[in-house]
Amino acid sequence: MGLSVVHGIVGSYEGTITVSSEPGKGSIFKIYLPALERHKASNSMVEEPVVTGTERILLIDDETALVNIGKQMLESLGYKITTRTSSIEALELFKAKADSFDLVITDMTMPNMTGDKLASELIRIKPEIPVVLCTGYSVQINRDQALAMGIRAFVSKPVLKREIAETIRKVFDQK
Repeated sequence: MGLSVVHGIVGSYEGTITVSSEPGKGSIFKIYLPALERHKASNSMVEEPVVTGTERILLIDDETALVNIGKQMLESLGYKITTRTSSIEALELFKAKADSFDLVITDMTMPNMTGDKLASELIRIKPEIPVVLCTGYSVQINRDQALAMGIRAFVSKPVLKREIAETIRKVFDQK
């Protein structure tokens, strides 16, 4: 995991990270998280089923492992997934087969073309295409900026199955 992803995760739990480094000796990262009170589980709590679908999704992330995990997770929800690990290759595929996709999920931080720039190009090609932007931690773009440029949803990494399932359905229900 990249440090920016770890920073985003720790920050989402209201934690902090400290770093100390000495040349020739290495670095020490300390992660501090707030204490959590344990609550006795209630027998009356019934977890709602995860929402599913059958739409066609283009999934883009420059990290092969994350693409593979994302593909498995989304296929388990019923979606038909096409993946790319290059934003440039994804753009070329979309130019050639825009009508083959109902939704695009893209990472923000990628070489050659960032996710927000890719999203702008995809929306220019097919204005009605819903785009979901995923990021571990980004000072380049925030949720409001993403939504203002036509991106339909903004999801923080690590992407959780229930969260992405609900986000996808929300985006499709907005149509």
